[in-house]
Amino acid sequence: MLRFPEDLLRSRYRRFQEAIRSRGLDAAVVRTLSTFIYLTGIKWLRPALIVPAEGDPVAFVARGEEVGFREMTWVRNVETFTEGGELMGKVSGFLRSINAKKVGLEFGVERDAYIFFYETFKRLNKDVEVVDISDVVDGLRIYKDDLEKQYIREAGRRARTALEKAVDTVKPGVSETEIAAEAYSALYRLGSEEPLVYVNAGPHPRIHGEPLSTVRVREGTTVTIVVNADYFRYYANKSLSVPVGELSEVGRKAVKCMDEAFEVAVRETRPGVKFVEVMKKLDEVYTRYGMLEHRVLGYTHSVGLKVEETPITTIVPKHRFMEVKPSMTLAFIHAPIVIPGIGQVKKEETFIVREDGSLEQVT
Repeated sequence: MLRFPEDLLRSRYRRFQEAIRSRGLDAAVVRTLSTFIYLTGIKWLRPALIVPAEGDPVAFVARGEEVGFREMTWVRNVETFTEGGELMGKVSGFLRSINAKKVGLEFGVERDAYIFFYETFKRLNKDVEVVDISDVVDGLRIYKDDLEKQYIREAGRRARTALEKAVDTVKPGVSETEIAAEAYSALYRLGSEEPLVYVNAGPHPRIHGEPLSTVRVREGTTVTIVVNADYFRYYANKSLSVPVGELSEVGRKAVKCMDEAFEVAVRETRPGVKFVEVMKKLDEVYTRYGMLEHRVLGYTHSVGLKVEETPITTIVPKHRFMEVKPSMTLAFIHAPIVIPGIGQVKKEETFIVREDGSLEQVT
């Protein structure tokens, strides 16, 4: 069963092929999971796909998986392997068979984009020039088509439901893992396949709070819950900070500050505006509340086949100078206000930038 129309997947493949040809590449080796899904339409662990500059792709899967793989993708050329050495040998052998001299790889931090694979590939293909094609991938995926938007909307519905379930469990003495369990249970029941949930119970803030069983909710602090829900591996993000009991004056001020900053972000994020321009407006809000030194720089990132993808203004400084454009999918405010002794304060929703310049909130 295909999760995407075959003509859509073939169209993506052709555009990807045209992009690598324009770079003078003989082929691209796809090892990152999100790009593998983008081109084949199916999640497959330890992915390996070769895209030649001309002709059809070749997928490499473990022996015994080929029948199931073919049922879930449009790719017909499938090679099998029994262990890692055989896989590398077959990848290298295919590249030699097409006399590939310049090959693209995606240099990223994503799962399966390991430096081990990169170094092994270079050692086995000493006559091949390896080129980073991350910009090619980003250029194709930064603007979402109608089907991708539909999937992100469904992911947004799941994120809303899961966050409501998690918030209902917040009370003094409950552990971060117990709160996360409610969200994960809801998400898996709804059909999410690889959700990600962060929970950070104060008073000690952690920016990316992977839930800990030893951290429990306390009075006078905040509990921040981040839900990354997926539908066919397309994500939507929703985050909320829940005050527990009475917060201090600083804590109450931080909550008001985040609420106002969120309103400013929604108002100012429009096509043609650079993200850095919105960041300056947000800093005016943070300064007025005395929160500038507590905010994390950057405010948004895109979502899609990855929880965070280009533009990621909190991680990649140059992305802050990109412009907002229609068909982007953006999650903000991603960057929290961090206050030791209280926790973090965060309010994050996922939006689709419409063609008319307005924002559609999907969470």
